[in-house]
This record gives sequence, C-alpha cells and structure tokens, in this order.
Amino acid sequence: MMTAAIALPRILRIGGGACRTAGDVLVQLGLSRPLIVTDNFVVAQGWAERLQADLASAGITARIFADTVPDPTVASIDAGLACLRQAAHDCVIGFGGGSPIDSAKAIAVLAAHGGAMADYKVPHVQDAPGLPVIAIPTTAGTGSEATRFTIITDEASDEKMLCAGLAYLPVAALVDYELTLTKPRRLTADTGIDSLTHAIEAYVSRRANPFSDGMALNAMRAIAANLRRACADPLDRAAREAMMLGATQAGIAFSNASVALVHGMSRPIGAHFHVPHGLSNAMLLPAVTAWSAPAALPRYADCARAMALADDKEGDQSAVARLVDELARLNADLDVPSPGQWGIDADRWNALVPLMCEQALASGSPANNPRVPNAAEMAELYARAWG
Repeated sequence: MMTAAIALPRILRIGGGACRTAGDVLVQLGLSRPLIVTDNFVVAQGWAERLQADLASAGITARIFADTVPDPTVASIDAGLACLRQAAHDCVIGFGGGSPIDSAKAIAVLAAHGGAMADYKVPHVQDAPGLPVIAIPTTAGTGSEATRFTIITDEASDEKMLCAGLAYLPVAALVDYELTLTKPRRLTADTGIDSLTHAIEAYVSRRANPFSDGMALNAMRAIAANLRRACADPLDRAAREAMMLGATQAGIAFSNASVALVHGMSRPIGAHFHVPHGLSNAMLLPAVTAWSAPAALPRYADCARAMALADDKEGDQSAVARLVDELARLNADLDVPSPGQWGIDADRWNALVPLMCEQALASGSPANNPRVPNAAEMAELYARAWG
C-alpha cells in the first residue's frame, strides 16, 4: 500500500479538567502572548475569564476576541485578524465549538501569510505554518481540535470554502468533557451525529489507512453506545466523556483519511440555508450511506459491527442493512428534521440543487467516497434527503 501521511497535534491532553492546564501547555511550548478566539456563549458561561485567570497564574497575559459567529464568515475572520493585530500575539487559542476553533485557525494563517481567505481554499494546500493554534473544544462534534482543515463561508457567494493543510492543525488540543455538561439536547444530538459521520466516512473513504481505521472504529464504538445516553441525560458524565473522546478520535481519523460524500453534499446546505453543520450531515447520512454501501459492503459492515448492530457471524449484506436502519432510527430518536421540516422552502431547495451539486463536487470530498456520483446522481440524493 502507499505510505499513509499521519499528522497529529503535538500535545493532546484529554480528560476532566484538561482545559485548566492551558498555562502549563503554553509554557511547555514556549508561548506567552495568546489571543483567545471564542464566542459570546463561552464568555457568558464565565469560561473565557477563567481561562484568562488560569493563564495569568502561569504569568501569561491573554486578550479575548469573542465575536466569532456560527459558520465563520470572511467578515468575522477579518474582524478577528484586526483584533489580533492590535497587540504582539505569538499564538491563538481557539476556545469553543467548531466555529471558534475554525476561526482561530484562519486568523492564525492570515496573520502570518496575509492575503484573503479565498486564496487559501482547496485545491490550495497551506502547509507552511501560521501562528501556533491551541484548541479547547466545548462540543463533542467537529473534531476540529485535531484536524488539518478549516471551513470559512464567503458570504458574497454563499460558498463554504474548505481550506486544508498542516497550517490548520493545532499544536495542542485540550479535550475536556466537563465543558460539554451544559450542552443542550439539540446541540448534543447534532454534534454527536457529526462526529459519527466523521468516523464512518473516514473508514469507508478511498484514502483510509490502518492508522485512521483504528481511530474511526474506536470512535464509532464510543459514539454509538453513548449518543442517546448523553442526549437523554446531559449530566451523564461517563457518556459525555466517551462522546468527547469519540469526537476527537473521529477528528483524527478523518483528518488523516478524509471525509467523503456526506460532507461534500452537506456544506452547500449549510452555506445556502444556514443549517448547522452536524444537522445537515444528519439529514444526508442515511440516504447517502444506503446509496454508497454496495461499493464497499465489507467496510460498511465493519461499521455496523463496531456500532454493535451485528456480530461477526452475520453476513455483510445483512449487517449493512442494520446500519442503514439504525442511522434512520437514530435521526428519528434524536428528532432530526428533514430539510422541509426545518423550514427550508421546497422551490428554493429545488432551484439551488444544481449549484449545490456543483459546489459539492468542487470541494473534492465526493471523490473520496466508495461510490463516486455524477451531478445527476447527487441531485437524486438531495431529493431523497428532502424526503
């Protein structure tokens, strides 16, 4: 086989209280002038101030930029960059869900290399490092704390620009499940299905490798056993801890293997209709899995077994049928709406399908799918997802 190119954060601290060790980690890395990039929720919880205090006790003064937005835009990144340039910062701490962490990555690259965000979208690969990024996730979902990607929306064209390269890989990730105990059910469900999608897609991707496979299977085991539990009881610490670890493992898996068709089709839904990323993945996952499975039956059957839906004695075809059933049942149990139920106008959806197909194909992700669709097949999948 070809050599697998694996890249990981240099430091991973995982477990309850990990976020309180930020000062030690910065000292270890020789960094002392961070900009904390976060959002108003994290500030309102008192977490940003607590982080500032933890850093101060290590002799480190940090400034805060809290104006990140869900699905970060070019304008929001420019605002963060302007804030960073007001002082001599040597690193960026992304503190929050996927959006603050993605924002921190983009700000760190533009600070070092200049230009506009559109200059960095794939097929461009940005390996030359920007400012170091330290990631502290507050959701068990995107896995952004361990990936070499960021996604920024060009609000002028409603395009979610995928930006890739080692520059976006955090040097450190502090993965603290205690930050997720206050997360509401809807966000728990959406981010949980997002991380499950990362794990499944990494495992069936044409760029899968033995290292990413191990991470993906472990993530599926953790998420499948604990997602409903975490949704049912937000204070179930064991379920929250398993979900947080699973999300990070799934992030490591797809960062080192790639995502595939679900993500390719999901990004345009998010860009045009402002559906949260995990939710748009959930809307697509059952239909895309059913369509893709015949091209990689043994791999999808492995997913079913990792999720304890089938055992080794059961044939692949039967195991995959159980997987497709479970993905539909999971959406039903977690109240995942269809695009129409979410409030999207049918005429506008149908009118945008050709553009969404074009944008999905341009992102490159569908080419990693076991079964690669043409635009007409993708349009049919959008129709199935509509329901």
